[in-house]
Amino acid sequence: MWLHAEIRTLVDIPRYWAATTPDKVALCDGDRSLTYAELDERTDRLAAAIAAAGVAAGSRIGLLAKNSVEFFELWFGAAKAGCALVPLNWRCTAAELSELVADARPALLVAGAEFAEVAHSVCASVTPAVEVVVLDGSGLADWLGRHPGAPPAPRIHTEDTALVSYTSGTTGRPKGVELSHGAFANWFLISSLERTETWTSDDVALMVMPGFHLAGSWVSLTALYHGGTIVIMPAFDPGALLAAIRRHRPTVTCLVPTAIALLLDHPGTASQDFSSLRRLLYAGSPIGPETLRRAITTFDCQLTQFYGTSETFIITLLRPEQHDPGEPALLTSCGAPLPLVDVRVVDTAGRALPPGEIGEVLVRSPMMFTGYRNQPEATATALTGGWYHTGDLGRLDGAGHLYLVDRLKDMIVTGGENVHPAEVERALALHPGVAACAVVGAPDERWGERVVAHVVKHPGADVDEQGLLAHCRALIAGYKVPKQVRFTDALPMTSTGKIHKAALRAPRADRPATATA
Repeated sequence: MWLHAEIRTLVDIPRYWAATTPDKVALCDGDRSLTYAELDERTDRLAAAIAAAGVAAGSRIGLLAKNSVEFFELWFGAAKAGCALVPLNWRCTAAELSELVADARPALLVAGAEFAEVAHSVCASVTPAVEVVVLDGSGLADWLGRHPGAPPAPRIHTEDTALVSYTSGTTGRPKGVELSHGAFANWFLISSLERTETWTSDDVALMVMPGFHLAGSWVSLTALYHGGTIVIMPAFDPGALLAAIRRHRPTVTCLVPTAIALLLDHPGTASQDFSSLRRLLYAGSPIGPETLRRAITTFDCQLTQFYGTSETFIITLLRPEQHDPGEPALLTSCGAPLPLVDVRVVDTAGRALPPGEIGEVLVRSPMMFTGYRNQPEATATALTGGWYHTGDLGRLDGAGHLYLVDRLKDMIVTGGENVHPAEVERALALHPGVAACAVVGAPDERWGERVVAHVVKHPGADVDEQGLLAHCRALIAGYKVPKQVRFTDALPMTSTGKIHKAALRAPRADRPATATA
């Protein structure tokens, strides 16, 4: 893999560094730490247990847990057994998780202790039932002890799936994005060619973003490729993050703008020493000029914004020198493409548009996903002629900077989480009092966007906002539940009979204010 010829696939990362710097700390989680030698030995043992349990190469291993050292143990262990890791969003409801498990069909699901009950319930509801392994105080030790054996030696190909990352489509049906070993290898090449992607074995990455997001898994993995260390936080918490910085002195971390704002507002931030940080990556939405100004002053490090998708990983970067509060227009862009990544903006006929004109953003990248699990038609629609259709509307300027204008898929990004309106609309429509509904995003200072539902009641229905929100919370993850519900007599329609969502997004003086959910 470019810098290290001995690293061809993910399984070679712990092997290479165990032979090169065996005593170097690879992973740190609270009071636990693993050297590269220990990581290699433990993942060999895990691969042996997976094989001894009868799991065939090519299977999937599910994970439902907050960030911990077990995330990387399972990822490398599964890869050594010829399997792919499927990290599931622990914020999902049981109904949502059942849909994901039914699609992924993992050979087994490893669950954190706090998710054991829902994991057992979900895995018993699918046919055939899926074995659940609970991470208790001893981690995986008990399960490993029940499955002794020798490590398997499957031949790992670069086109084999290494990770399945679930996203959602405009229909609301979950889609498993299959990412190959080759996609990760190409990222290591591209990051080596990108002048701002400077990693060394001295780097300490602070993993704050959840492992079920590529901003958590893929970004953090880069530190291990370079022989560095990953300090793992279970989830974002401003106070805990400050404590981790004091204790571990990380050099690189990745956050969403909402988390940056919350960190800046924390009372302990003013007296915190951030001198170890040299780079802060962020994604999910552009950063406001005032938040940027405070971040530059407070953190005194390089800031890099990236735009990407689950299907392509990073597409563009807004590089450190472009983070100038004096140029607010440029701050609204996503920056320019990475080396070897092509971006073009096209009209509805697929013709490339000149700079300044708005169309759909298409991407061609060596990091491209291989397809959506079990959804060949969706794959064929998303990938045409080697180009991925992002579903985003945008424009390019004369210097090649990309500006996103809207989303063809109507996806809402709230607090760094992707919410597809169709998922929320499907939940709302299950309420007996809802005759029609439409969900859109609205600007929000803290969350980037908030989820707003426009609802038409059935005549005589006894429906109020709080009742609808409680109904939604039982069906979808909390971050997908509308922050606002607006009741209306009718939804605006286009001439073709479709709901006119652009009209719903437009501010109107006659719209009544609604309570925040």
